[in-house]
Amino acid sequence: MLLLCNILIVVVTIIIMEIVAAVSHKYIMHGWGWGWHHSHHKPHEGGLELNDLYAVVFAVLAVVLIWLGSIGYWPLQWIGAGMTAYGALYFIVHDGLVHQRWPFRYIPRKGYLKRLYMAHRLHHAVRGKEDCVSFGFLYAPPLSKLQQALRQRHAKPLNEDAATNSQDEKKL
Repeated sequence: MLLLCNILIVVVTIIIMEIVAAVSHKYIMHGWGWGWHHSHHKPHEGGLELNDLYAVVFAVLAVVLIWLGSIGYWPLQWIGAGMTAYGALYFIVHDGLVHQRWPFRYIPRKGYLKRLYMAHRLHHAVRGKEDCVSFGFLYAPPLSKLQQALRQRHAKPLNEDAATNSQDEKKL
């Protein structure tokens, strides 16, 4: 029974982390924390960017929770494990799939992964921190809704190939 409870804590933490990440992305990273995040919205060479400090902050918090859980505060280690699992999913989907920060390239052509990929491309279609759409990492609203929201907001110039397949075709 305890094992089932621990698994449930991990799964619920992953779900909650997607909400926390989306809210943090929208109101912190695109707000007062833009100083770190703006590096993510600019072209860059190399493996790391200033924005990666956000992952370090969440990783340190997860490690502290796991440590506290290991010294007797039972549920905290499983919350930390859920945060760690979310971080791994984030790394795979966001850094690997969407931003191609791996040594190999894969661009999804259909289904859930394409929806995530294209939603984040739409997020980057706006230059700067204002008027962006789609702040989640593992959930993306329907693309038609995101495109409609962008059309309504697009007071700033859009990065024209951010949300099209044309740039993706060049990578293949």
